[in-house]
Amino acid sequence: MYIPKIYKSEDEILMKSIINENGFALLISNKTHKILASHSMFLWNESEVPFLETHISRANPQAKTIKNGDEVLCDFLGAHSYISSSWYDHKNVSTWNYEAVQIYGKIELMNNDELYNHLDKLTAKYENSQKCPMLVEKMGKDYVENEMRGAFGIKIYPTEIDISQKLSQNRKEADYQNIILNLEQSPQENEKQIAEKMKKIREYNFF
Repeated sequence: MYIPKIYKSEDEILMKSIINENGFALLISNKTHKILASHSMFLWNESEVPFLETHISRANPQAKTIKNGDEVLCDFLGAHSYISSSWYDHKNVSTWNYEAVQIYGKIELMNNDELYNHLDKLTAKYENSQKCPMLVEKMGKDYVENEMRGAFGIKIYPTEIDISQKLSQNRKEADYQNIILNLEQSPQENEKQIAEKMKKIREYNFF
């Protein structure tokens, strides 16, 4: 991922929050005559050696090509919004503000116990907020293990992490504040999120 120096971040907390809040991301591999990509659900595993974990369908052609030790790319897009050049006090081009993480990593295939634990954690993350959570323990181990036969569990150990936080850092104060004002007036949640993030980084950088 190309990241100009002004937008490049080394903030590990930011990286984890982008992954946690935008866990449905792209798993990209290149082991055949063409690039393969699958949208899949990711978790960041904070073990002694941290890694990403995910799964795809065993019927997915990508699952038939991935082997232990292969390198893959995981692409996470966080909050993002169009930025109109009409919000500046001078003629310029429009752009897009966004936060993103790309992680290159080496594959390690999950065994059955690891896949079961992965599905347990993943289900809990998204079910706990439901009125009547359908957790793995409620489904029963036999049922889950039967369903697991169609899942291909993957661990990805990072070899390179790129974090982009493009939030109009190159704009002068008047334009910066006007961008925030216009984003805050939008009904779109993504645009409001970008406004909040812009306020936080400018406060942080100022002090």
